[in-house]
Amino acid sequence: MSDREIVEAALFAAGSAVEIQKLQKILAKDKKQVTKVVESLIQEYEKRESGLEIVDLGERYVMQVRTKYSDTIRPFAPRELNSPMLRTLSMIAYHQPVIQSDIVDMRGNKAYDHIRELQNRGFIETTPHGRTKLLSTTPLFADYFGLEDNKPELIRNKMIELSKQQSGKEGLDRWLGRRFVGFTSMYESLAQMCGIKDYRMVDAYNPTEEELQTLDTVYKMVISRGYKEEVEKHYSGEIIEAGSTTFDDLTEAVNILKSEGDPVRVEETLEMLEELKSEYRSRAMTISVRVTPETEMVARIVKDLHIGVSKDGILIAPDYETNTAGEEIGRDADILVPTHRNLEGDLIERVKSKYDTVIRGLRKAEEGKAI
Repeated sequence: MSDREIVEAALFAAGSAVEIQKLQKILAKDKKQVTKVVESLIQEYEKRESGLEIVDLGERYVMQVRTKYSDTIRPFAPRELNSPMLRTLSMIAYHQPVIQSDIVDMRGNKAYDHIRELQNRGFIETTPHGRTKLLSTTPLFADYFGLEDNKPELIRNKMIELSKQQSGKEGLDRWLGRRFVGFTSMYESLAQMCGIKDYRMVDAYNPTEEELQTLDTVYKMVISRGYKEEVEKHYSGEIIEAGSTTFDDLTEAVNILKSEGDPVRVEETLEMLEELKSEYRSRAMTISVRVTPETEMVARIVKDLHIGVSKDGILIAPDYETNTAGEEIGRDADILVPTHRNLEGDLIERVKSKYDTVIRGLRKAEEGKAI
């Protein structure tokens, strides 16, 4: 047999990529000579009207079915990886070396079956790692997906490249099980207050098709209080109902999210919120008039400012005209506190605007009484 026939037979029999060193051994020739033989064989297959091709994977060569015939011969091919198993394999490949428990956290208990099958089929290998296992791909994985090498960095870059071509960054996030904290537009500044750099903005109340896909990458969703049931129609992850009426509301939200952010930034924000609360209480300290808050929201602001309450006090109401029960409010109010519909700026500026409105209105009321 000629050298070309031997190489052809070897590649056919292998069923996967063959390293050039193995071909050197069976031909008893040096690398340069073997490379010439293989290259001539590759060119011959390119000229043929054949269903097969030989591909150079970088000093490894594989004989495979041409892509255009893949669907036609699929019924005759070995059993392929189903979509759930392929997704588990993708996560292992991208995050490798990765501990088994992390993959199970991302994929659920079914991942145990996937990992067992993937190991049996030679796509991944496992090594002991405490009470769990460390997972990584094998050279067979690289061969199966037509990669030049099984190096984790090469695999990761290739997966990012393919995903961007097919479905963009969000598609990659969903496929690889990446998880983020999600914020509605009103609460984006909360992410900045906590130092959370990588987050997702999404309308969780009435999401578009694209936003539903973004929600798939979110494991915590920050929304306004009172909208949980509405959001649960579209989203099954953890829901954090945040308030933005008082400085204490913001403090509570920051504390809930502090594990997701930068500890230094969180501490700075908590100190700033405490200082602002003290500043506004000092400004309200000399107010002598009493008030009647028409809603719970207003009552919380008044309480935070340590302003006295009375049944016949100055009536304060929010500016949204009707409450959740559809009842009219604020018609006879002396002071209307702006709500999020009529406020701009970040969460801190919004809280300050509410407090400023109350203090300014009460100062005017005191001046009127003095006259």
